[in-house]
Amino acid sequence: MAEKTQKIGIFDSGLGGTTVLKEMIKSLPNEDYIYYGDNGNFPYGSGKTKNELQKLTERILDFFVKNNCKLVIVACNTASTAAIDYLREKFSLPIIGIVEAGVKIASKNTKNKNIAVISTKFTADSHGYKNKAKMLDSELNVKEIACIEFAQMIESGWDTFDNRKELLNKYLSEIPKNTDTLVLGCTHYPLIRKDIEKNIKIKVVDPAVEIVERATQTLSSLNLLNDKKEKGRIIFFVTGETYHFKPTAEKFLGKEIEIYRIPK
Repeated sequence: MAEKTQKIGIFDSGLGGTTVLKEMIKSLPNEDYIYYGDNGNFPYGSGKTKNELQKLTERILDFFVKNNCKLVIVACNTASTAAIDYLREKFSLPIIGIVEAGVKIASKNTKNKNIAVISTKFTADSHGYKNKAKMLDSELNVKEIACIEFAQMIESGWDTFDNRKELLNKYLSEIPKNTDTLVLGCTHYPLIRKDIEKNIKIKVVDPAVEIVERATQTLSSLNLLNDKKEKGRIIFFVTGETYHFKPTAEKFLGKEIEIYRIPK
């Protein structure tokens, strides 16, 4: 049986999920977190099959179970698209997927039901958002745009790429004119949100905000919210390099992090 003092597990293919972690820490600072960055197997969004992604994420869930987690957040749109149902069949602990959260926050914000989603190639090609919208809000019209290079560029250092503005303009120009809401359909994209918002005049929404709400409601309903007074501990595990990951995560989170490298 789960206990309040157990941890919350958050995983992504790399740095992107820190955007979700940051929102979680803001709202639930007393929880203990494990962040799993699978950067040794990055990228998830291009070049991997659904079956490969399911096996990779199953390994991560096993890691979370062994490390005493009470709830898991799939802070990766590609993994959420490929594996959320598979993982829920395999594991009994609550698992929250970011694509569902993205559809919900879009549905709450759109006035005319026309939304666009920028994401990895896998998420777009699999129609992760369109399919989830049919289940959660069938009135939504969803335009999915694959920004093929973005996750890799952000993971490597967005500001080091001279062609970033050109690529931004290219992909954002695909947004239909009647769209009133843009979903950041990859957890890496909030890291370049300012650059995105400079180029468009529509509402931009981050599914991480909805994730926090859903996580809080889930833990509360199960009586699993940690009620300790002191701030929680956050431990990072990565399957790839730490030399770029660590300073980038620290800069974004505004704090020093405890990080360990594990086999991929």
